[in-house]
Amino acid sequence: MPPPDPAPTGCEYHRRPPLRFFAYSWGQLSAPLATTQFAAISHLNALGFQTNPLTVRCDGPQEMLAHYRAIEAQRATLGYDIDGVVYKVDDLALQARLGFRSSTPRWAIAHKFPAQLAWTRLEAIDIQVGRTGALSPVARLSPVTVGGVVVSNATLHNEDYIAGRGAKGNPIRGGKDIRIGDWVQVYRAGDVIPKVADVDLSKRPASAEPYRFPRPAPECASPAHREEGDAIRRCTGGLICPAQAVERLKHFVSAQRLRHRRPGCKQIELFFHDSDLPVKTPADIFTLAARDAANPLRQLKNRDGFGDTSVTKLFAAIEAKRQIPLDRLIFALGIRHAGEAAAGLLARHYGTWTAFESAMTNAEPGTPEWQELTAIDGVGDILATSLAQAFANPAERAAIDALITHLTVEPVAAATLTAPSRARRSSSPAPEKMTRAGQGPRRGHGRQGRRQRQRENRSSDRRSRCGFQGERGRKTGHPHH
Repeated sequence: MPPPDPAPTGCEYHRRPPLRFFAYSWGQLSAPLATTQFAAISHLNALGFQTNPLTVRCDGPQEMLAHYRAIEAQRATLGYDIDGVVYKVDDLALQARLGFRSSTPRWAIAHKFPAQLAWTRLEAIDIQVGRTGALSPVARLSPVTVGGVVVSNATLHNEDYIAGRGAKGNPIRGGKDIRIGDWVQVYRAGDVIPKVADVDLSKRPASAEPYRFPRPAPECASPAHREEGDAIRRCTGGLICPAQAVERLKHFVSAQRLRHRRPGCKQIELFFHDSDLPVKTPADIFTLAARDAANPLRQLKNRDGFGDTSVTKLFAAIEAKRQIPLDRLIFALGIRHAGEAAAGLLARHYGTWTAFESAMTNAEPGTPEWQELTAIDGVGDILATSLAQAFANPAERAAIDALITHLTVEPVAAATLTAPSRARRSSSPAPEKMTRAGQGPRRGHGRQGRRQRQRENRSSDRRSRCGFQGERGRKTGHPHH
């Protein structure tokens, strides 16, 4: 990172910033660094990179937990922030065989330190509607500092959590429910996500009433149903629900990597409600330029926040995304349970959009298409049912068919993976904020590594990025390294 030129101001601030880092992973390589994670990090150190001296190789759970406790005891004196340690399979060949989930490796797991706690008042409970119709309660809090961060919102998970029940109906927080006006204890899970841990009943206002979870969805008044075995209540409005439609647009734009300085999440909502250039479905994105040209009196370049250059770049970015790999398209459709990893499995099995579309159209329990679908390793009845329902729903199918007319779908080649086996683990401290998860052998170890990189280059970061923008979103949470 070169220092800025201090000549214009001579300010002390413009000198080289004192940045340092621990090398723990690597990108594309001409030859492997070593055969194990620990040996590769040692090799990096021998090459002159600074590596974390707290990284050790452990033999079994007891050694791992002992090292976790040792690092926890040093946490306050380390000179840098960490929120836990990460346990990794040491053998790089086994790492490659274990592979990745949609955003995290199977060969690494984070072990977080206990969270810091604070008390504040619960001012309100709002319900947010996700792209799959999930109703998510959010606590609006009187601002409070937790671990050096001011917190004013916290997740409440679902209606059972508010009522003081766990996933299996068992009491949590001693069975104490959460009510508006309560004095609540807040923590940041993994030093990142604010959550409510407890309630002080001694400070509960006499007027506080049990919270009633909405049965009609708050956005479209459609019935909100809760399936058996599901902790989440969902709006059944589908594409007629404006909240779901907007969230699906955001998901599609993010998954497509439509990169442009603007618009972002808020601008997508503005386009959705725009009377002159409405964008209600993904297909509308690809007709935006033509509709804008046909409306000279209300062209986008003449609106506040836009201009000739901005609009030209926006339309160019959209045009460049008319060609899309099959796996990215399946993920971008936003079908429930069809995440990034599942989309890759489906794309590699069917290969082309024609084969995939035909199979999903005819996939019903008992049919050959259903048997073929559920026979794919990693695809079960839940995902198969969700896919079949999406292609059988008239409104969703119409939106998919309209979108396909604007796209050229690239086929995806098949791939084979081997089965995992047992492995030793290495352990290292986890920095508090990282923007990628498990870079290491994910990039650059043989044919599987090349395929993984190709999929990554085409896949969504799913890291809080939203809108037609090129700015990379940040992900904080469980960094794996």
